[in-house]
Parts: sequence; C-alpha cells; structure tokens
Amino acid sequence: MTIRVLIADDQMMVREGFSVLLNAMPDIEVVGEAVNGRQAVERVRELAPDVVLMDIRMPELNGIEATREIVAADAAAKVLVLTTFDLDEYVYQALRAGASGFLLKDASARQLADGVRIVAAGEALLAPSVTRRLITEFSRLSESPRLMPAGAQAAYGELTERETEVLVLIAQGLSNAEIAERLVVAESTIKTHVSRILVKLGLRDRTQAAVFAYEARLVTPG
Repeated sequence: MTIRVLIADDQMMVREGFSVLLNAMPDIEVVGEAVNGRQAVERVRELAPDVVLMDIRMPELNGIEATREIVAADAAAKVLVLTTFDLDEYVYQALRAGASGFLLKDASARQLADGVRIVAAGEALLAPSVTRRLITEFSRLSESPRLMPAGAQAAYGELTERETEVLVLIAQGLSNAEIAERLVVAESTIKTHVSRILVKLGLRDRTQAAVFAYEARLVTPG
C-alpha cells in the first residue's frame, strides 16, 4: 500500500527536494504541499494523508500549533516534525502536541523514507539516541514536578504492573522486539500490551506514551 505524504514547509527548496526524494520511492507518494501551518491543517482535512512532514517554524501558524490542531481533529495522519538541529527546544513541545517523532532536515534520502515508513506503521522515531537525549533533556527542563491531570492519574492507575513495565521500556526507546527480548515473552504479547497502554491512557502512539512516562516521572532523565 502506498504511503501518502503531505509536506509542510515555508521553504520551496525544502518542499521540492523532499518531494523528489520521496516520490522516487515505490511505496511513497507526495500528495500535497503546504507553505504554512494553517494551510497544512486545511490540506490534511482535504487530502487525508498518512504522514505529514511538518516544519516547526512557519508563518501564520507554526508547526506546533498545526500539529495540535491536526491531532485535536482526530486526523489519522501521523506528524513527523522537521528541524534543522537536534536540540531544538520547540521539538519537545511538538512531541507533546502530538507529533510522532522528528527528523533533521539534512537527513539522507534513506533516513527520510524510513522515517515516513516507521510513523506510517504506527511506530515512533524514538530509537535514535539523539531523540532519547532530546526527550530527557526537555523533560528535565519542564516544570518540576509536573502533576498529571486527574484523568491521567486515574488512567495510569488502571495499568497493570506489566503494562507499566512496558511503558517504561517504551520511554527508554526500545522497540517491541527489544522489549520482548528483555521480558522474555513473544513480540505479539508486547504489541498487545502496547495497544492496551495506548487505549487506557488515551494516547495516539508510542511517542505520546514516552512523553507521558517522562512527565509522570516513571523514567528519570539522564
């Protein structure tokens, strides 16, 4: 099945460059472009893409607010944030707003395509050490202690001991296969645990689960 992508960036060269790279992939199609966050929200509504490549700094509506609106509208699209440097303070805000991960704008064609495939499959770009470093760094800089809303506290209380253990490992950047190996269970069992965690906590994907774990202090930064 072809993965449909929308590219949102105010720089024409970036949009055109990414379009060329992605359209060269047999399983990916760029279905549209947006020059600002407001247009990105509108294009998602019109085109229903699978993945949105979202620049953070754009006019009219920045990538963080655009991501928040797309998520709030229950759009099926997964947002992959684009940034020029890895320790961008706005990236953490974008992850909290609902983005499924981030990529550097100087990523190779293979990294770009793989990133699109990963988030389209419902996974998250949490494995690279730089992403873990970013999340832990800005979790440390966020208000401390951050109190979970009452609803989130109640939902967290519904997690089983094993689900809590899996949630912590997700936040540490482990894949389903790695978690299964760590806990000595089948990978299908871990997939079931992950699905239940997301449903109980009302989260979209693994990235949101990781952010939740850090902000709930289930995982200590470092």
